[in-house]
Amino acid sequence: MKRVRICLVGAVSFIMAGCASPMISKQDAFPKVYQENPLSILVVPAINNSTAADAPDLYSTTIAQPIAEAGYYVMPLPLTNFILNNEGIIDGAQLRDVNAIKFKQLFDADAVLFVTINKWDTNYYVTGGNVTVGAEFDLVSTATNEVLWNYNNVIVHNTSGNSGNIIADIIATAITTALTDYVPVARIVNATVVNTLPAGKYSAKHGKDGLEKAVNKNMSTQTKG
Repeated sequence: MKRVRICLVGAVSFIMAGCASPMISKQDAFPKVYQENPLSILVVPAINNSTAADAPDLYSTTIAQPIAEAGYYVMPLPLTNFILNNEGIIDGAQLRDVNAIKFKQLFDADAVLFVTINKWDTNYYVTGGNVTVGAEFDLVSTATNEVLWNYNNVIVHNTSGNSGNIIADIIATAITTALTDYVPVARIVNATVVNTLPAGKYSAKHGKDGLEKAVNKNMSTQTKG
C-alpha cells in the first residue's frame, strides 16, 4: 500500500507539473529589451479586431500610465494622435506594416508599441454574463525594426447574479452586464501584461529584474516553441 501511495503521489505531482504554467524569466524571454535598453516609447492607435467601434479610443485612455510606471518615457498620446491624424492616420492597422525606423525619424522614440484589441465583448446568456477584454502587445525597436517584447492577455469579468433566485439573478445579470465599464477591465489587462515588460530606466528595478520569473511562456509568440 505504501508503494502504491508513493506512485499515486508521484503521478499527481507529474500531472500538476504538466498543467502548471511554464514561467520563465524576463531575461530569457526578452533579451533584446535588455540589449537595446529603450528609454522612450511611442504608443500608436490600437488595431481593432473586435466588433466594438469605440474600443481603440477607450483603450487609449488606459495604456500610457502603466508603461510610464514601468519606467519608460511615453511620448504624449494627444500629440502623437494629432500628428498622425494630420497625416490621415486614425487606425493602427495603417501603421503595422510601416518600418519602425521611420518612427525614430518622425518622433525620435526608441521603440513603438502596437496594441491589437482582439476582444472587447459583452456576453449575456440566461443564467449569467461576462465582459471580456483581450489584447496583444508588440514593442518594436525603431533602431532595428525587430520585436523586442510581445505578450497577450484576456480578462473575463463575470457579471452573473448569484443570489439563488433565478428571476432576480437574470435581471441582475442583465443590468450588471449592460452597465459594466470596459475601462477598469482593460486596466487589469494592462497591469498583467506590463508586469512582464523589463523595467525601464526610470524604474528602481531597472537592470535588476532579469531573473524575475514573471513571463508565461504560452502568452508570447517570442517564447513559444
